[in-house]
Amino acid sequence: MRAVPRLGTAMGTVLVWAAVAAAPAVRLAAQDTVPVRPPAPTPLRPVQFPPFQEARLSNGVDVLVVENHEQPTVSISLTFRAGGVYEPAEKAGLSAFVAELLTKGTKARTAEQIAAQIEGAGGSIGAGADDDFLTITTGVLTDHADLAFELLGDVVRNATFPASEVDLARTRFVSSYQAELAQPEVLADWFFASELYGAHPYGRHATADTYRAITRDDVVRFAAERLRPSGALLVVAGDVDLGRVRQLANRHFANWRGTAAAGAALPVPTPKPATDILLVHRPGSVQANIVIGNTTMVPGDTNYYAARLATQVLGGGADARLFLILREQKSWTYGAYASLQRRRELGLWQATAEVRTEVTDSALREMLTQVDRMRTELVPDSELANVKGFMVGAFPLTIETPSQVASQVAMVRRLGLPRDYLQTYRDRLAAVTAARAREAAARYYRRDQFTIAVVGDATKLFERLAAIATVRLVDVDGKAMTAADLAPRAAPVVLDRAQIVSRRDSFNVVIQGNVLGTQLWAITATPDSLVFRERLVIAAAGMNQESTVLFDPRDASVRQVDQTGGAAGQTSAVHLTWANGRVQGSSTTPQQSGTPKTLAIDTAVAAGTYDDNALPVVLPALPLEAGRTINLGVFSSADASVKVLSVKVGAPESVTVPAGTFEAYRLDIAGGQAPYVFHVTTGTPRRIVRIEIVGAPFLFELVK
Repeated sequence: MRAVPRLGTAMGTVLVWAAVAAAPAVRLAAQDTVPVRPPAPTPLRPVQFPPFQEARLSNGVDVLVVENHEQPTVSISLTFRAGGVYEPAEKAGLSAFVAELLTKGTKARTAEQIAAQIEGAGGSIGAGADDDFLTITTGVLTDHADLAFELLGDVVRNATFPASEVDLARTRFVSSYQAELAQPEVLADWFFASELYGAHPYGRHATADTYRAITRDDVVRFAAERLRPSGALLVVAGDVDLGRVRQLANRHFANWRGTAAAGAALPVPTPKPATDILLVHRPGSVQANIVIGNTTMVPGDTNYYAARLATQVLGGGADARLFLILREQKSWTYGAYASLQRRRELGLWQATAEVRTEVTDSALREMLTQVDRMRTELVPDSELANVKGFMVGAFPLTIETPSQVASQVAMVRRLGLPRDYLQTYRDRLAAVTAARAREAAARYYRRDQFTIAVVGDATKLFERLAAIATVRLVDVDGKAMTAADLAPRAAPVVLDRAQIVSRRDSFNVVIQGNVLGTQLWAITATPDSLVFRERLVIAAAGMNQESTVLFDPRDASVRQVDQTGGAAGQTSAVHLTWANGRVQGSSTTPQQSGTPKTLAIDTAVAAGTYDDNALPVVLPALPLEAGRTINLGVFSSADASVKVLSVKVGAPESVTVPAGTFEAYRLDIAGGQAPYVFHVTTGTPRRIVRIEIVGAPFLFELVK
């Protein structure tokens, strides 16, 4: 499909010139000359951080009130130690379930009534969970503060967690997880965390299996055990005072009592004995995602300020070293960054970059070089001054609104930081010297104990990365691989003919959520004939294509392929015969250049190889079994080559398409021009109900 023509730079220059020429002439007086130097910075003004008051309610809720009467609004957050660290490992994601469902109905209100009441008052209410905490937030105009407290008290004490909402939440979370599987940056984060924290809960993430394992009883039990008042933190900021907060809290939390169940002892992450690389094989990836780092410090460590500044110099933004070198100088990436993250138990630092596959090893070496510079060299005075100026100057922007103030104050209390942390933050940063920054980098960037995770096509990366450090190889499911596994061999498979029956299937072609085309399949299966016909129409792309595949009815081997059509004004045609171990004929395929490519084809193929146009018939007839990987030889007429497709069979899952809801195997297919996900029903005769092109906004969904 041809790209939409863009306005060229020459034409853009002409348009700018024309606009300037048409504007009235303006003469500059001598005193109006443009300054050649920026103005000197003004002296740093003290942060006018509002004082906050503390109290403890009779039921053990700790209260922090930050008064700000500039706007008639109130922001409220109620935080519990109910994050992911308190979940059973086999039910990871449980705290997120609870947070999602708290506002989906109470004993007195339906989800719709809760939403209508808070929105009618011009406010909002919601909840979220992270590794350590679950927080409910609400914000309203001052006149509706009573309603905000009423709803907050209702959802935290009386949530009913309707079974129907639990099922919907499960579907949403599983769907979201499946979408995340297609994002290599998410995979890199998951594997990095697992390597970094090991058995500690910080190192795990929810999966489709753990989401499916969560029941309504689990949700009810977790909420009852963890959402208790004693030790909870209530932060209120805005047009309110402590007396009013006490009055409202006592009114709506009056009979709420209890202490959260004690959490299990958490394992202590152990540093790695040596730096190595975990290479996650994602076949077909044209880019690689790199994450480097290690665990660092507990929240109250006074070295935080120096380490924070050093990390900002290394990769804190578009003017930091990693970005300037890897993107601006080398053109290896769109962005490279570093961050220092606090966790209640133990924090971390990390550096990240997404780079082209062919420069992955060079990019990793450069990232390590820049880390070494931070550990061994003093930051030049000018660079240090610029970074300090940015960090110190940007801080007031984080406490401009009541909700921002509430968030900052809550963070301080949750992490156990000193009471004056926010008031002294800028002064402590400004006091960091170049020597202190270097010392912090040397201490916390443990060069000989790095965790390095790389997600990409290991067939192109393994040897290059092995020259940098020891490489451990796994697939995207975390299963250990060897270098020999990177060159899979196709093997003939016996198709289950019971799965191949005469049928007609109709699909919607969904692009970015919109139905923009149709795909029709017809299989005619008799003792003497096996024929597959397909018609694909996507009007918006100018695509209209018809295909016919003839099989040998005895063993379902391909005998002839004919395809005609076009896309974006270009002709498409394939005419092939399969006989005596060879594929012969021709193919014409559209190209982005606008000129179709025609190939004369005469290619040897091994027994058990199939044409890629035959896959709708072949895939449902494979010996599908959860956990199995099938290496299938497939001929592609687009480049006259035989590829080995890796078909990984996942556990059956519920899939809803316009034709209904089906239990279907998930087939992750790699090794072709793009990764695909097929969903194939489990019952005989099997049928394909959904097709996804990974990384592209295309879906094919069965209609009938």
